[in-house]
Amino acid sequence: MELRIQHLSKTYPNGVQALRDVTLTIPNGMFGLLGPNGAGKSSLMRTIATLQEPDTGSIQLGDIDVLREKEKVRRVLGYLPQEFGLYPSVSAEVLLDYFAGLKGIRAGAERKAAVENLLQQTNLWDARKKAVGGYSGGMRQRFGIAVALLGSPQLIIVDEPTAGLDPTERNRFLDLLSEIGENVVVILSTHIVEDVTELCPNMAIIAQGEVVATGRPNDVIGEIRGKVYRTKTEKAALAQLREQHEVISSKLVAGQPVVRVFSETPINGIFQPAEATLEDVYFHRLARRARINNEELKINNDAGAKAGRASTGTVNS
Repeated sequence: MELRIQHLSKTYPNGVQALRDVTLTIPNGMFGLLGPNGAGKSSLMRTIATLQEPDTGSIQLGDIDVLREKEKVRRVLGYLPQEFGLYPSVSAEVLLDYFAGLKGIRAGAERKAAVENLLQQTNLWDARKKAVGGYSGGMRQRFGIAVALLGSPQLIIVDEPTAGLDPTERNRFLDLLSEIGENVVVILSTHIVEDVTELCPNMAIIAQGEVVATGRPNDVIGEIRGKVYRTKTEKAALAQLREQHEVISSKLVAGQPVVRVFSETPINGIFQPAEATLEDVYFHRLARRARINNEELKINNDAGAKAGRASTGTVNS
């Protein structure tokens, strides 16, 4: 099954344009949707999950028109939002059984088998009698996946699933997603580059509501391969480096800034060639999108100011 999104746009009543002409084709398997907080990832996930309407565009899941046939979509959808509520005093076993009934699994024996299988699959069997309010963050996320997997969905959406998890729980959760993603469409929405690098054969980067890169991670990295350089510097020199070069990122290593820059032409001096990474692509595309938006804003502001002067008769001919 394939998910096809075409020319999707969404502007909220407060004027925020969350999605701008988003077009994506998402095949079977793990698909990473990478972007910073506020990029439009959650807006896109909610739209695919039939929780909100777009202003324009279409979404097709196999032969299902997602925007017109919402009930059909919901029958084959598993959704783990970034924030989800639970009954804290109820055990995982009882709560999962309850959700199975809501999902339409009516027969008692079938529901019991589904609950047991999912608790085993998510490694929660030993904690099945424990109230979910006492679960750790990672256990809560795995329980959320168990709920999302009820009814054997063909499309699974997980929104920022590893944010806040410790390394052990993060690895356990990613392993679980990897197993799930072999036979269905799984959209992993995240701002954590490593999650996409480790899991997803296909991906897209979204920034300020727009898709700014899409493809296989290695192909996306290939677009800047041979154009990334790094150097160690002093904190006092950072501002000057930013003025002289297109800085991708800078971070402290053993207390000293390490700067990575993008350049279409070879640069020497204090810089050394660096192996390009998906993180480099991510920061490079975000910075480029921000520059374009700032230029567009300046043009619009200048045009507005010119129109204002014209209306008062103060424009020179």
